[in-house]
Amino acid sequence: MTDTMPDTFTEALRPLLDRVGAIVVEGDPQPDDIPITWAGSTIHVRVQDDRDLSDGLARLIQSVETELGSSLAELPRAGKQHAVRLLEERGAFEMRRSAETVAEAMGMSRFTIYNYLNRIRVNG
Repeated sequence: MTDTMPDTFTEALRPLLDRVGAIVVEGDPQPDDIPITWAGSTIHVRVQDDRDLSDGLARLIQSVETELGSSLAELPRAGKQHAVRLLEERGAFEMRRSAETVAEAMGMSRFTIYNYLNRIRVNG
């Protein structure tokens, strides 16, 4: 982080960083670090590793379960479709092996998850 970067900006990003398992990099950034510029100052963010990404997916699943008031496995069919829509909107399916993880949490096949996703993507 630069000396001029307001701490409030970093704190505003904290929920996002926590959700995706990322950290603010102090010192020299690496090639895979993500620069974020605001008000003329730049911070660099590093997504740590696959484990952290799967933790991020687990947190997304947990947040949807909390929002819907039930575990994904206990939801009726319409609830599962809604949960898949929420997870899609939040970027859960951009993560590697996420369809398999969500399918396991819902107690269904990944084929069914892909069918739900196809309907969501076609119908909007």
